[in-house]
Amino acid sequence: MNGIEFRNVTKRYGTDRNAPLAVKGISFEVPVGTLTTILGPSGCGKTTTLRMIAGLESPTSGSIFMGGRDVTTLGPAERNVSMMFQSYALFPHMNVIENVGYGLRMSGVKKDEATARAREALRGVGLVGFDERLPSELSGGQQQRVALARALVLEPAVLLFDEPLSNLDARLRREMREEIRALQQRLKLTVAYVTHDQSEALAVSDQIIVMDHGVIAQRGTPEQLYGRPESEFVAGFMGEAMVFPATAQADGSVALGPLRLQPRHAVAPGTVKVAVRPEAWQIGAADAGSGLPATLRKAAYLGSFYEYGFDTTLGPVFVVSNDLSRPLAAGAQATLSLGAHGVSVVPGA
Repeated sequence: MNGIEFRNVTKRYGTDRNAPLAVKGISFEVPVGTLTTILGPSGCGKTTTLRMIAGLESPTSGSIFMGGRDVTTLGPAERNVSMMFQSYALFPHMNVIENVGYGLRMSGVKKDEATARAREALRGVGLVGFDERLPSELSGGQQQRVALARALVLEPAVLLFDEPLSNLDARLRREMREEIRALQQRLKLTVAYVTHDQSEALAVSDQIIVMDHGVIAQRGTPEQLYGRPESEFVAGFMGEAMVFPATAQADGSVALGPLRLQPRHAVAPGTVKVAVRPEAWQIGAADAGSGLPATLRKAAYLGSFYEYGFDTTLGPVFVVSNDLSRPLAAGAQATLSLGAHGVSVVPGA
């Protein structure tokens, strides 16, 4: 059974029938007990989609189902949904235990029971002993945990996250995404998660939906979207793939300059594009005899890897290399070839 289902949902803001659609007839499912990330650049419609799941926005057309029930016209209170906002939205004048128990009290739960359940929720997110603190006395990560406990304590059928980690530093962001994923799997929560961060989406998701200008560009598992993008947009958005014009040959191979590729799926002869991720390039000696001749333009050391910018007959090429033992200096000559992973052929339109 699907926890969330969209059926041909559109959304237009305002009453002008000629106003552009923010969401253009999208359909998808979030199975019960799984986490689906809605991913895309600013203005793609992902937050509007999340707000329609929450009941904070109404679709212009189409239907929304939760647990098999049509909730299209129902408000947030009738959907058994909790939403965690980017700003956390904690009440500054309430302490931690009051913030977490607020939703229970508003639902008519007695004070003692609400406090006990709030304390248990705080234990679940690792905040034992923080009951009396005010939000202003907490770090950003601690505030995030309080907001998560407040969402979980209501035991929602569906939990929604709107850019929940964007206010945290890189290390804490990694820790919290692991914690959210572990909680989701342990409690078998049905989660819809909005972010613009591709690595975050890859790390936490059972399913990723990539949106572009109000439509779904592609959806699938993290492995499918990263390894087998179906369009130039998805290839470029999932990671840092560079896209090059190429030619599909009659024998089924693809010519990318002097390089020859064997695509994973059949490609009709003609113009195509090849998306190459920076880790797919392999750097060889200048006299390797085959491959793509390249001249190193710039190099950057990032601790566990190098970033290289090469000039080639295909244009600039961005390469990530884990070979720390043989760093290259600007001006070095090399030959580039392609590994088996991180290379995709996409339509050439």
